[in-house]
Parts: sequence; C-alpha cells; structure tokens
Amino acid sequence: MTVSSEKERKALEKIGKIVSIAREEMIKAVKPGITTKELDEIGGAVLSEFGATSAPKSEYNFPGITCISVNDQAAHGIPGPLMLKFGDMVNVDVSAELDGYFADTGATVVLDRDAALKNKLCDCSKAALMKSISRARAGCRLNLIGKTIYEEAQNNGFTVIKNLGGHGIGRRLHEDPAHILNYYSKWDARLMRSGLVLAVETFLSTKAEYVTEAKDGWTLKTPDGSLVAQFEHTIIVTDGEPIILTA
Repeated sequence: MTVSSEKERKALEKIGKIVSIAREEMIKAVKPGITTKELDEIGGAVLSEFGATSAPKSEYNFPGITCISVNDQAAHGIPGPLMLKFGDMVNVDVSAELDGYFADTGATVVLDRDAALKNKLCDCSKAALMKSISRARAGCRLNLIGKTIYEEAQNNGFTVIKNLGGHGIGRRLHEDPAHILNYYSKWDARLMRSGLVLAVETFLSTKAEYVTEAKDGWTLKTPDGSLVAQFEHTIIVTDGEPIILTA
C-alpha cells in the first residue's frame, strides 16, 4: 500500500498503536508459569477493547489470535497449553485489522536476565531492526534493509533466517513488496517510494539460516534447535525519516 491521504495515514496510525499496546501488554505478562494460550488471550483482550480483529485469524484462519514462538520456533507458533519456564526465549507477534487497515509488530524477550547469549541475540535483532528502518527512505533500494540486517548479525556472530522476512502491508496483512529479505541480494532492484507501507522484520539466529515447518502445519522452527529472536515494526516510508506506526 502507498499512503495517499491524511485519512489513510491516521487510520494506519490508529491500528499501529493498537497492535503496539497489545504487544507491550503481552510482553509485560511473560513470566514463568504462564501458558502461551493465556498470553494470547491478553493480546486478544486488547484487540477486542479497541474493536480490532486478529489478522492471522481473519486472513488465514490461524488457530490463535496472535503468534507466540518459543526458543527454536522462529514464527507462527500456535498459542496453547505450553507453560513458559525460566530461561525461555519468547516471541510475540501481533497483527490486526481495523476499518480495513492492517499493522504488524513483534518483539522477543528472555526469561533470564543473566542468559548472556540469548540476551545478546535479542539486543542484536532489535538493533538490526532499528538500523534497517533508518535506511528505509524514498528512492533507496529495498535491499538496503536486508543488507543492514545481515551486517548487524554478522558483526555480532549471529546468522539470519534466509527464508523469512518482512513484507508490504496496509490494506491486507501481506501485500507487495513481498519477500523483504534479511540479507543482501544484488538482484533486488526494487525502489522504495514515499508513502510505501512496510512491515520490517528481523529474524536472527544463533546458528541456523533456514527454518522448516513443524508437524502442526503452522509453526516454523530451526532444524537444529538454534534459537531465534524476531522484532518487527510497521512503517511508512518518506523522503526523510520513516514513520514508525508501531513504536
């Protein structure tokens, strides 16, 4: 989607704020003993309060309101009876629709402040997100986002998941431009334009470069048990600094 009016921008800002509130309420509730289903219900309550609809449920009939992925699960983890424990790395990914507009956001936390490697992975993934967003400017190549993410990962001893990435968003959960990579592709000559709405995602891992689908048909996880930290914001590209809708 390309924003063409103040009305559209305000509508995107509204749903962006809602999903960011849901994300933060879920992150605050992450603790040993809570189940991923209970976390999902917290996110669902926020969406319901504002009249928003779960995007993965409405768009793809996903068996949850939000996606909650733990440890070696990179994305699309199904909320359920899994009880979180000390040391777990937990990702919440919230996307929703309101009045025909969509926004998408995610964050990862570690249930152990002293787990150096896990916390470094999270910090690096978040830093990669913010640095890559800063490169999102009208007239620049889209592959600058992946280049920035990849370099941040490599500089800190981590890998990127190559078969996951960001996407266009706005009037649908997933729109063009598709496949905003977590690495640099010289063949990707697509240019960003002012008003373009993107969901920028970072998927950094301790070792793996690809994920595979679990038997449940939804969850994407590393084949070797490597940990993954995902962060995500929905943004509007401008001629200058991008507008982060889900900050």
